[in-house]
Amino acid sequence: MGEPTNERSRLRAWSGAGLACGETPQPSEVRGTGGDKNHIMSIARSSVHAKWIVGKVIGTAMQKTAKVRVTRLVLDPYLLKYFNKRKTYFAHDALQQCTVGDIVLLKALPVPRTKHVKHELAEIVFKVGKVIDPVTGKPCAGTTYLENPISLETSYPKTPEELDVSSSP
Repeated sequence: MGEPTNERSRLRAWSGAGLACGETPQPSEVRGTGGDKNHIMSIARSSVHAKWIVGKVIGTAMQKTAKVRVTRLVLDPYLLKYFNKRKTYFAHDALQQCTVGDIVLLKALPVPRTKHVKHELAEIVFKVGKVIDPVTGKPCAGTTYLENPISLETSYPKTPEELDVSSSP
């Protein structure tokens, strides 16, 4: 059933809503067929064209191009639960500096370079294999530090004379 075409059928549709003949309904009283609901859903499902994207490099076989996988959380409207949605982008890597496993930041190009390459490598956020401990800021491999986390200038005094207690309150 579509929209009523003439005045008589329009009044007949409104009379089913509990209105007297000749009354005009308020906007909250009109019962739609779901057209507005579908319109709202189409707005909610529109794609987002992000200018900055963070992803993981999964391939560097092409010259000056990196294949980057981006994972996003997408809400399922029926389950009201977020699920991972993966998408693959090709990014221009002019210096060929990234390797497989790097976490990189991509910037959208104003004009695509080729049919598939629409982003460029802005920076390497985390290089694969270079793990930095977030607490100390020192490089580590597994559970061991690659360099001593307590440097010589921050070591404790060895003798009581080296400890300056005269300046304490």
